[in-house]
Amino acid sequence: MNAITPLRSIASLVERGLVAPEKREALEQVAARYAVSVTPALADLIDPADPADPIARQFIPDPSELETQAEELADPIGDDAHSPVEGVVHRYPDRALLKLVHACPVYCRFCFRREMVGPGGASLSGEKLDAALAYLASRPEIWEVIMTGGDPFILSARRVREVAKRLAAIPHVKVTRWHTRVPMVDPQRVSTEYARALRIPGKASYIAIHANHPREFTPEACAAIANLADAGHVLLSQSVLLRGVNADIATLSALMRAFVENRVKPYYLHHPDLAPGTAQFRLSLEEGQALVKSLRGNLSGLCQPTYILDIPGGAGKVPVGPAFLSSCETPGEQTVEDRFGTRHRYPPA
Repeated sequence: MNAITPLRSIASLVERGLVAPEKREALEQVAARYAVSVTPALADLIDPADPADPIARQFIPDPSELETQAEELADPIGDDAHSPVEGVVHRYPDRALLKLVHACPVYCRFCFRREMVGPGGASLSGEKLDAALAYLASRPEIWEVIMTGGDPFILSARRVREVAKRLAAIPHVKVTRWHTRVPMVDPQRVSTEYARALRIPGKASYIAIHANHPREFTPEACAAIANLADAGHVLLSQSVLLRGVNADIATLSALMRAFVENRVKPYYLHHPDLAPGTAQFRLSLEEGQALVKSLRGNLSGLCQPTYILDIPGGAGKVPVGPAFLSSCETPGEQTVEDRFGTRHRYPPA
């Protein structure tokens, strides 16, 4: 097998030793519904002897994915209702998504777009790309454009330069943002040349990098991130709070520190979306708040992400982090909690 070919079938996962042969039949049913792809970089990180391996849990299919809960939705965050033209999601007044591709180098088992992405998904090109860019150009309120998908980093440097050039010609777009998993899962793609191709002339350039476990920060991944930072992009993080992967204070702390050590500012920590077959990953909001509260007490301010819930149905993202301030009925008698859990009256009596 070519060293850079992703593992895209249950048979290839069995051959690599990442899936037990006796599980093949059950997992073929999962693969028939949801896309499977594991890059060699990730396969090398998985410990087949550990049934609870956090990297495997994110990418290796599980029979529980075929169990859909009553509250789960095919389009959990309501993209469709806010898509005026194909490839664009315009949910908020000042920013819009540009979904350039429908495929990824890997397929996360908790993906909120798992019903919409997969291998063979067409990229946004030709007349469809023209229509999407025309929509962005016709809306002067759009200040920021966010390239997503799928994963836009699977596009060639030539295609990326084409999109960059066309966005550069829209004067009211001042900020561009790329969302990607590629630096962690296929880092060799992020060369110095590729990092430069992502720059959009005249625009502030941000890249949101998705990682969920500190073990994803291999030397190769760190080198890819450095290429992006050295090319002048501002780097942000995106993570999903996942049971069995990072939903404990030690792992979450190590993850946020790894981001900061690699010049990536922690940005969003997502509560898992209600995508079909993902109940195994979800924890309660109260559990998530407790973890984020512990981060505040134990880590540098640089390491603090915003804990976010994307309200099902398309109402948008809201912060759902823990509260440290308690209001009282009597004005001027609030109490505030410190990192040790001690409450203090504010202003002091």
